[in-house]
Amino acid sequence: MKSKVIRSVLLAATLGALSGTSTAADYKQNPFTLAYEGAITENLSGKVNIRTVTYSLNGIDISANVYTPANYDAGKKYPTVVVAHPNGGVKEQVAGLYAQRLAEHGYITIAADAAYQGASGGQPRNVDKPAHRIEDIHGMADFISQYAGVDTARLGLLGICGGGGYSLAAAQTDKRFKSVATVSMFNSGRVRRNGYVDSQLNTIQTRMQQASAARAQEATGGVVLYSGDANLTDEQIAKLPFDLYRQGYEYYWKTHAHPNSTFKYTTSSLLDLMRFDATHQIELIDQPLLMIAGSKADSLYMTEDAFAKATGAKDKELFLIDGATHIETYWKPPYVNQAVEKLTQFYGKSL
Repeated sequence: MKSKVIRSVLLAATLGALSGTSTAADYKQNPFTLAYEGAITENLSGKVNIRTVTYSLNGIDISANVYTPANYDAGKKYPTVVVAHPNGGVKEQVAGLYAQRLAEHGYITIAADAAYQGASGGQPRNVDKPAHRIEDIHGMADFISQYAGVDTARLGLLGICGGGGYSLAAAQTDKRFKSVATVSMFNSGRVRRNGYVDSQLNTIQTRMQQASAARAQEATGGVVLYSGDANLTDEQIAKLPFDLYRQGYEYYWKTHAHPNSTFKYTTSSLLDLMRFDATHQIELIDQPLLMIAGSKADSLYMTEDAFAKATGAKDKELFLIDGATHIETYWKPPYVNQAVEKLTQFYGKSL
């Protein structure tokens, strides 16, 4: 097994461009409701194109965007990457950004809304169970493997934030994925159980009781309860204790907002989330593994923990983007550019 850790250092001239807050990406100004800078606005011959597709997964309609590279020829074969979106995110946000950027480098890519979330079907809305999120990834592989031009021998996986944690779980057993990468990986089970930065260890049992009560209420036809949904003022957001939450509210509620994106999830989902851990049996990953994170991300501890435990990976690398926080890897051009460059190098060697 080959393992290495690389820290990327930005040039001083680049650093000067990093001050300030995220620039707006208004989904209402995009015909595909894409909410990221540089998004496709029309399908043109000889350029990267986007196609919205729907397919069935376990009886639920899944909404996805497929990106094809410039001069796409259905008769040729292309390396392909499945992209799993963050918790609360949808395919039109950062997952779409990375999917488009990889398509610009010659890959077919797919980004789908999770079942019960976004434009995908499923009731009640915003169920957020690890088994479903992992199955979503398998389902994307099912669909895209049958798409014209896809080389199934060169299928890769990219997970962002919560999608990164679920990608680690999916790749353990799904060997259709020849390599796996994460950006700002978020171990959803650990955070829902222990709190962010393990800050709620003393309330685990209380919160499990609350989740159990919510499940019981649902089972008898009562109102579905939700967690994680808070309408905060700018002043309240500024007082949040972690960069991820402060910048996350800005990204998801303001600068890159999308009507299908929400922080809320069914409280009963915690029954499943709190017993899940993205690093459980991570040693089963024997594919090449790349984990990317910001050096200043307060979520970095989760990437470092998973990286250390991924002892079965044939070739693994931890790539730190110097100066970046968790959310800044979603949109800041210098940081996104570094991540995309590293990803294309990685997939170029591993697919």
